Amino acid sequence: MNTIRLILKRYAFLLLLPLSGCTLFDMELQKKYDYEHKTLDPNINITARQFLETRSYESATNTKDTVFKWMRKGLDYAGIDLAAYEKQGMTFIFLHNDAVRVYDSKTKKTSAGLWVDFPIVTGPINPVTGVLPTRIAEKWEDYPKEDVKNLFLYLMIQGTYNFNNIPLSNMVVQTMLPPGSIASRKSLLGFFNGGTGFDQEGKMELRIVNNDDLAPIMINDKTKNRSGGYIATNAIVHVYGTTIYPYRLPKPL
Repeated sequence: MNTIRLILKRYAFLLLLPLSGCTLFDMELQKKYDYEHKTLDPNINITARQFLETRSYESATNTKDTVFKWMRKGLDYAGIDLAAYEKQGMTFIFLHNDAVRVYDSKTKKTSAGLWVDFPIVTGPINPVTGVLPTRIAEKWEDYPKEDVKNLFLYLMIQGTYNFNNIPLSNMVVQTMLPPGSIASRKSLLGFFNGGTGFDQEGKMELRIVNNDDLAPIMINDKTKNRSGGYIATNAIVHVYGTTIYPYRLPKPL
């Protein structure tokens, strides 16, 4: 402590030096510059499909930016034609890789994401413990193809919704998920939402969270976006990095 006091006393004179228009030990303390205000352009000038394709699989021209790789693999498995992402007047929810699986390099296991939150059911409920045995999914193929297809249809919203027209209170929007869709019980998803897994009207709730500097878009009062407001030439795109539950939460009576 005495050493610290000595250092502070010895160099206290430095704090008294004027800082503008001078140098200290030949190092410039302040540099004048003209501030230029810039607003990031949300227009990406490509279709939502191109946005997905150019940031999913590795190629000769893209060796690192594969943040939508696991989303793309899911779409491929489900047999969804990517032409769906060229449709006009839509809002698309994109899944960042972290929304599907977060891989822990230390444990060499998937530690978070959709594959953890919707684990695969491996047997009937244990009559003694009342616990349903499950395991973390390892690939999209662990799920029934119809469940994966319906999940992605739920992430396609009819109409364009962005920061300019999503309110602070929940608004209900219609997705491409067919009403009455039921998830299988091959995964825990089939045990959610009263045993249906999916919203029975194929609807989603959106709202802006006003207590955050980033003003994220909340889906179904549960999941905030990772980034959003991308204006493609045919649609709006919002990107999520955590699990999206494909149903609205029940409201208190």
